[in-house]
Amino acid sequence: MTKVTMTVNGKAVSGDVEGRTLLSAFLREDQGLTGTHVGCDTSQCGACVVHVNGKAVKSCTMFASEANGASVDTVEGQTNADGSLNVIQQAFQDHHGLQCGFCTPGMVMSAAALLKENPTPSEAEVREYLEGNICRCTGYHNIVKAIMAASGQDVSAIAAE
Repeated sequence: MTKVTMTVNGKAVSGDVEGRTLLSAFLREDQGLTGTHVGCDTSQCGACVVHVNGKAVKSCTMFASEANGASVDTVEGQTNADGSLNVIQQAFQDHHGLQCGFCTPGMVMSAAALLKENPTPSEAEVREYLEGNICRCTGYHNIVKAIMAASGQDVSAIAAE
């Protein structure tokens, strides 16, 4: 067993993990942060995206021990200080960017990383950035629209599909 210590959503946490423990498992099972979804364990779906030291990472492909000493942010840490939805989460709700919700945490975390890198992405840039995230329900159109709306762009002319 290896002791890991990290900051998760601004809170210092630690735990003993086996060397093969994935960051996604540590977050879900040891920390109770079940918003980090695991859909494939092969880095294909993107439902497990978290931020490690400010970078979007698929947590099912990273060992918990690799995050030792790191700052990790999950979807649970995305809300505003008062617990209300942040601008990205609110845009997903307002623009129907989710259906079953399974991919939503990964999409929100990927959107946050994209908007940090590119505050006003084009539709093509959003679609390209989301290539590592799979949604089986929405067809992506409203997810793209929500991300563009979260960036402050006028999306009223974009028709719903």
